[in-house]
Amino acid sequence: MKDIKKWKTRKSRLVLDNKWCRVRQEEIELPSGEIIDDFFLNVRPDIALVFPVTQNNEIVFVRQYRHGVGEILLELPAGAFNPETEDAAVAAAREMTEETGYIADKLIKLATLYDNPVKDTNAIHVFIATDVVNTGQQILDVTEDIEVVLVPMDKIYDIIASGELSVSGTVAAVFLGLQFLSQ
Repeated sequence: MKDIKKWKTRKSRLVLDNKWCRVRQEEIELPSGEIIDDFFLNVRPDIALVFPVTQNNEIVFVRQYRHGVGEILLELPAGAFNPETEDAAVAAAREMTEETGYIADKLIKLATLYDNPVKDTNAIHVFIATDVVNTGQQILDVTEDIEVVLVPMDKIYDIIASGELSVSGTVAAVFLGLQFLSQ
């Protein structure tokens, strides 16, 4: 196995500190000794993402506009949280309920994923919730306009193949959730 070494951070400073966006500029020393003086990182909060399944074997998705790509996309319920002040499972349950109105007695952690580890600092904590129940009450943020979409379990591969389901974290979580359920 190759002996891969970590980079060394020589200097680090926050160059953009806004409610919606934080960027850190670092001076990096590579294992070769070469210096990169302008490596930029997006300092992002961790994400809690839930694969919620109803008693009728339907997956609870949300459809919403995503301004970064300018598209209305189908995703699993998810949201940002600070792991220093909130447990990932608590955040996952909160986000699922706020976005969909569904609740679950228990969430099981499936994985921790990294969406863009080259430039983003955050992790995605993936959970499954089975036998979720609809309370009928969403609690949306000012930036959220969400449609709750139930997809029968046997249709999930069709919506991935058609491109209707195209958000990478959601697709990964779907496969993790389906594998968990098949055990």
